[in-house]
Amino acid sequence: MEPRFNLFANEIGAKILKRIYNVSTAIEQSSLPKATQHLVMIRASQINGCGFCLDAHTKDATADGESAVRLNLVAVWRETTVFTEAEQAALAITEEGTRLADAHLGVSDETWDQVRKHYDDDQISGLISLIAMINAANRINVITRNQGGSYEPGMFSSMSS
Repeated sequence: MEPRFNLFANEIGAKILKRIYNVSTAIEQSSLPKATQHLVMIRASQINGCGFCLDAHTKDATADGESAVRLNLVAVWRETTVFTEAEQAALAITEEGTRLADAHLGVSDETWDQVRKHYDDDQISGLISLIAMINAANRINVITRNQGGSYEPGMFSSMSS
């Protein structure tokens, strides 16, 4: 399967990707724990079938010291003992926020209450924005058929500013 379109090679596409990257950098610098950020991006990418993002975020998580056990169990997080209650709340809102079309109520009150219990307002701002941005990135990469396998941690760092 060949990529359909290279947004980086298009002037408008490159501008848009740079802005998406800069939003992602702001989220990364928030007080939302880095491990939680990785888990959220991995879980949304699994749900959306985004090979490129899954490749990137598992490699970034590994580079930041995340364990193979936790990375291998993200897809079945409810059936494990390796995630904190706070991480479970973040994974639940990630799933519900990613699968909006599957539930007419969107994010449940129960999930929202768990998120409120574990995260402050700044962290919730980062979490909500992260879920929105990773879903946007997943859709861009799935639509253009940008495949996983070639990502190297830090390869987009020159895009900032």
